[in-house]
Amino acid sequence: MKISVVIPSYNEESNVPLLASQLKETLLPLCDFEIIFVDDGSTDNTLQQLKELNDQDKRFRFVSFSRNFGHQHALRCGMDYAQGDCVISMDADLQHPVELVPEMISKWKEGYDVVYTQRIDEARITFFKKLTSGLFYRLMNWLSDVELEEGTADFRLMDKRATNVIRNAHEPNLFIRGFVSWMGFKQYKLTYKAAPRHSGKSKYSIRKMIGFALNGITSFSIKPLRFSIIAGLLISLLAFAYSMYAIVLYLFYPEKAVAGWASVLVSVLFMGGIQLLFLGVIGEYLGKLFLQSKNRPHYIVQACSSNE
Repeated sequence: MKISVVIPSYNEESNVPLLASQLKETLLPLCDFEIIFVDDGSTDNTLQQLKELNDQDKRFRFVSFSRNFGHQHALRCGMDYAQGDCVISMDADLQHPVELVPEMISKWKEGYDVVYTQRIDEARITFFKKLTSGLFYRLMNWLSDVELEEGTADFRLMDKRATNVIRNAHEPNLFIRGFVSWMGFKQYKLTYKAAPRHSGKSKYSIRKMIGFALNGITSFSIKPLRFSIIAGLLISLLAFAYSMYAIVLYLFYPEKAVAGWASVLVSVLFMGGIQLLFLGVIGEYLGKLFLQSKNRPHYIVQACSSNE
């Protein structure tokens, strides 16, 4: 039995050595293991740290991208390179508790294909973070065809047959969190409290979080397109009703008709805004098809450790 641990890393030079030490201490008594750090185009000394770890212990492997391809592509790459009977994915910022790993392995041995985790938010989490996180999960569950529990992230264990499904997926913008839920299999949930980030800062800006949410929603549902059809139909009916009202008012109650462009201007601007919004929704889906038709590689590897 061999366990693979996949850790996407972007500018985590001060976190990598401590995380590696904790994982080695935890896994050494349990099983054979390999730990794969995926350097996602870091601009600090993360890659140098990974090379030094590999020189000291060949069980610490690394893959380095030619540029920053994003967290989800780094996860996919780690699974592509993993050789274990199961894969544990976690972040490099030490917020995912290493102490939970033995329990994840225990549940996997009991027969679960996926052991996922759910973060229990604490009082120190900012109001803005709670608000945006809750909004994301509510929108995701309402607009998509998969069900995600609030607080679930990419800290999970997956059996080899589950990771093989992800390896064979051809989606250029794979949303792994939703894909795992979509796959099914026998799953088990563990809860944890996130530790404070050891050092550095979060790499997810508001722009990236919005893009991440849009990718998740549009990857698993056409409900936004259906919603645009329904909304368009309702607006057309309202416009028709208003036009009938305006005609009747002009013909039978001319004294009540008020000359002016305000109502016309508001109607035009409202309709224009709705049209642009739905064109954007359609464009999001067309953009996904466009990128997939190019069949470009999901990531480009610049350097990697040997398999020895």
